[in-house]
Amino acid sequence: MSRIGKKPIAVPAGVTVTLDGQAVSVKGPKGELSWTVSDEVVLKLEDGALSFTPREDTTRARAMWGLSRTLVDNMVTGVTAGYTQNLELIGVGYRAAMKGSTLGLQLGFSHDVDIVPPSGISFAVGKPTEVSISGIDKQLVGEMAARIRKIRPPEPYKGKGVRYAGETVRRKEGKKK
Repeated sequence: MSRIGKKPIAVPAGVTVTLDGQAVSVKGPKGELSWTVSDEVVLKLEDGALSFTPREDTTRARAMWGLSRTLVDNMVTGVTAGYTQNLELIGVGYRAAMKGSTLGLQLGFSHDVDIVPPSGISFAVGKPTEVSISGIDKQLVGEMAARIRKIRPPEPYKGKGVRYAGETVRRKEGKKK
């Protein structure tokens, strides 16, 4: 039995959840998200709460039960509060700047790296070494953060590169003389 799948999702005030067969649409103050739930899971919307149950007692149905509940909960959180991922640029001369809505990064290459945000994602640069990625879709925010980090991942000797805020990089010892 899925402990996560058993919990109902409370729909907060100002959020509208629409069920159309297996399609779930969540609309809130920050935007609208929709997703189609797997056929192995049954959805019920009653008394301002969304509950999930598996149709059959199979391994896949139980797996999709917890996954579906978590994804819809992330949608509800996204349209109410949104998601933010922060990145740090560590290294001499590494900096970020906004060029309109495009993010311009100087990461030690011979050229600047410009990143155009997909729809639903916005970038913000507080300090030249800090980048904030925000949006309503948790998966898309995390994917953009991972793509930016992949451009120059932190290296283990000096720790230079792009890292998540609060991420610890395992450092290696240099060569012995």
